[in-house]
Amino acid sequence: MPEVALAAEGLEKRFGGLRAVAGVSLDVHVGEIHAVIGPNGAGKSTLINLLSGELSASAGTVRLSGRDVSGLAPDRLGLAGLGRSYQKTTIFLPFTVFENVRLAAQARAPGRLRMFGGAGRDAAVAARAREAVATVGLEARGDVGAGLLSHGEQRQLEIAMVLATDPTIVLLDEPLAGMGQAEAAGMIALIRSLKAGRAVLIVEHDMDAVFALADRLTVMADGRVIASGAPEEVRRDPAVRTAYLGEDGPA
Repeated sequence: MPEVALAAEGLEKRFGGLRAVAGVSLDVHVGEIHAVIGPNGAGKSTLINLLSGELSASAGTVRLSGRDVSGLAPDRLGLAGLGRSYQKTTIFLPFTVFENVRLAAQARAPGRLRMFGGAGRDAAVAARAREAVATVGLEARGDVGAGLLSHGEQRQLEIAMVLATDPTIVLLDEPLAGMGQAEAAGMIALIRSLKAGRAVLIVEHDMDAVFALADRLTVMADGRVIASGAPEEVRRDPAVRTAYLGEDGPA
């Protein structure tokens, strides 16, 4: 069996009397893309915030490569091997592509609290940053200011920053949001490549992309998991067709 990179068991999040996430369990394996889908208000964003430490769980556990990391802050989870992108890009617009990625790489390096001069002198950090930039296809744009990139390129840059931290699992929150067809096609190819040697968990509304990418799907509704399995199995599930995909589902 492939290594389990991330496992959640019985996760819950209550906001007063509202159970935004209600007893959700899932696992994500190295070498796979696991997509979480569901209608608006299903609890997807709350779930990914629980997994990444942005929110503390009301109940349940999260394990990263077998280690209980429940309650750890995002920076501690990053050091433990979890990388995340957000719905809104979180890049440093005045800095170049390479500078953004180098700063991310520095976060995982010994002496990471050194200021920028230390990062610039660290050959290993620079090499890891160059590799991440090349992986996402931005090597020709390394000296360009991040604020001058297209929306799709900024998404690529954010993924490069995640990769520079050498994660075991990558969480991608709506990576295709706001993209045109050509940019989305390039991003789909990039996301597909990310599962080599690591695990990928993706929350995405583009169903064509989801079914093209996912090795496994988890479907949520009203804070609960209503189906989980291979894409074709989930596609045929009557509860999914009713709750999310529509009575007839995708063609």
